[in-house]
Amino acid sequence: MSWLHTAFGVRGASAVIGTLELATAAALTVGAFHRGVSVLGAVMSCATYAITLTFFFTTPGVAEPTAGGFPAISAPIGQFLLKDLVLLAASVVLLQSSLAHWKARA
Repeated sequence: MSWLHTAFGVRGASAVIGTLELATAAALTVGAFHRGVSVLGAVMSCATYAITLTFFFTTPGVAEPTAGGFPAISAPIGQFLLKDLVLLAASVVLLQSSLAHWKARA
């Protein structure tokens, strides 16, 4: 995601990420009442967590060196990122449910 800093600067990259996260939250909220928006929100949520999980491979301090390195996960950084695996799974389930609901009504 370093290209965001190059393209927009630190504040601009932060604004882009924040806008995308707020748009995802809005789509998930509106999706409770509109099946098409529900699918969009679920896809956006899946993309967000899939991208965040790539940080596992690029962020220093994820592997715990005293336990032999990867796949031993460090407490402060690795476990913080690991929660996104559960959130990705929830987003996939939401996407499956949204698609099934969308197809049933179409």
